[in-house]
Parts: sequence; structure tokens; C-alpha cells
Amino acid sequence: MNVQSKETGEARESVRDDGAVSLRYFNQTGWTAIFNGTDTEIGRMVRVEGWDRVTGTALVVDPKRGALRPVTDYEDFSHLERADQVVAAVPGGGWLVHWKDEGSGGMPLTEQVLAWLITSQGRATAITVDAQGHVEDADGADAFIPPGEGPVS
Repeated sequence: MNVQSKETGEARESVRDDGAVSLRYFNQTGWTAIFNGTDTEIGRMVRVEGWDRVTGTALVVDPKRGALRPVTDYEDFSHLERADQVVAAVPGGGWLVHWKDEGSGGMPLTEQVLAWLITSQGRATAITVDAQGHVEDADGADAFIPPGEGPVS
């Protein structure tokens, strides 16, 4: 899933600085591989795609080889971190999210909840879509507005 920043329109490449859950932490296996980086590679987070049936080692996509590779094949592999597994997605149901200063020029911004992602741990994360069609999580929102209520003033 490509996630674009509201501010720049660019694809997100890192974890959010504000501590909120980033969509980058969602995947089907429930694990993310952390790599420290080398002289020629930057540090990165890579989604674990599966597990080697013989060794049990986590597998990630190697885009240069076009194949799955064990994380232990990479000299800069550090460790695995848990990721949220999405087990369901339900419609937004008319909910809105509001930020006090995320709009143009620091103005208030209210967006419609496109869907709620439900994780295997029972967490619900609101996913929004803006006027340009960019999709993003709303965990950093200042308010969640129930259906039928107006935007926060």
C-alpha cells in the first residue's frame, strides 16, 4: 500500500516522528525486519513476507534479485519487530477526523474516515482520504467526530 504525506504528496519512507502508528507497521505476517544500513545501503524497515519452511528464518523481498531472501543473508540485519496484522477493514461509517492545524497554512483540517482497519489485537485505526486521493492513517488526529455531528470549530 502506498502512503502519501498530506503535506508533500510524497510517499512515506520512514516511521512517523510523532509516535503515532504509521501504516508502515501493518502487514500480513505481523513482523517487520529492521536493517541498520551499510556503507552503500541506508537503514531501513522491510516487511517480512513469510518464513523459510526448513530453517524458520524470516524472508524479505530482495528487489535487486527479484526473489525472497532470508534476513540473515544481509550483513546489516538487526532484528525483527512486531507489526500489526490487519484482519478486517470496515467502512468509515460517516465518521470524520479533525486536526487543529494540519490544513493549508496551519488551518484546521477535517477529513472523512474512508475505513477502519481492525488488527489481530483488536485495535481500530482510522484511514482517511483527502481531496487529492491520498490515503493516510489518522492516529495523530485531534478529534474523532461521530456520524451526524458537525466538524469541530
